[in-house]
Amino acid sequence: MASIDPKTLSTSKLHSYLLSAVAPRPIAFASTVDVDGNPNISPFSFFNVFSANPPILIFSPSRRVRDNTEKHTLQNVEATKEVVINVVNYDMVHQMSLTSTEYPEKVNEFEKAGLTMLKSDIVKPFRVAEAPVQFECKVNDIIKLGTEGGAGNLIICEVVKFHIDDDVLNEDGSIDQKKLDLVARAGGSYYSRAKKGFFEIPKPLSTLGIGVDSFPDYVKNSMVLTGNDLGMLANIEALPTKKMVEDFIADIGERHPNIKTVTHRQKHKLARNYLSFGDIESAWKVLLS
Repeated sequence: MASIDPKTLSTSKLHSYLLSAVAPRPIAFASTVDVDGNPNISPFSFFNVFSANPPILIFSPSRRVRDNTEKHTLQNVEATKEVVINVVNYDMVHQMSLTSTEYPEKVNEFEKAGLTMLKSDIVKPFRVAEAPVQFECKVNDIIKLGTEGGAGNLIICEVVKFHIDDDVLNEDGSIDQKKLDLVARAGGSYYSRAKKGFFEIPKPLSTLGIGVDSFPDYVKNSMVLTGNDLGMLANIEALPTKKMVEDFIADIGERHPNIKTVTHRQKHKLARNYLSFGDIESAWKVLLS
């Protein structure tokens, strides 16, 4: 067995060990606003429930390891003392992952990920309409655990109101865990589906994906593509060029001779097939043909 003194490791290496070993971890999909009301949303897996009376949730946005800067979520809760913590189920996990992209300040991650902003009843931050459970919270305290890159900041949140989708409730009003279908975070690119086990999602591009808000309307409003499909399609640096699309269609012409004349619905079904194999570029070429 390897025995390791944490002081001998770089912060990034220690971070990797901790996150791989302490897993799976629930995800706080935290929605905040800045002092001007600009929305922000980001996932955090340093998270759990710590008290029922009063109802207390705690999550921790760490200082960035690479440059020791603070995340927008931390800055927003320090300024407004409010947050909405949304739970993440399997149907929205790709969209959740996309919001971890480090977009510039005041970029609306709801729009980038194709998520719906839902007005809260008590606090100013928006809820995620797609989340099956949403906790409106007041921030009671923020405990800073350090000043160096990787240091956590415990945000102690008191739940003042919460909302549960009727579809995940049993007849007696309790939550059906199978219907809730939560996901949790593990090390690297791994996640765990509560009722299925581990699966893997590629991390968002460091060069910034185009976001769902950049999609043509006929793709963004598709009746075939799911939220997960949109999240995958949004994680691409640039759309294929017209020439790339034409070359691709020529290559698959023998297998799909009518590809240029079929309906959007048929193209979207073919694109979903490519996405099932993780082939985002080919999916886009079909959608743009």
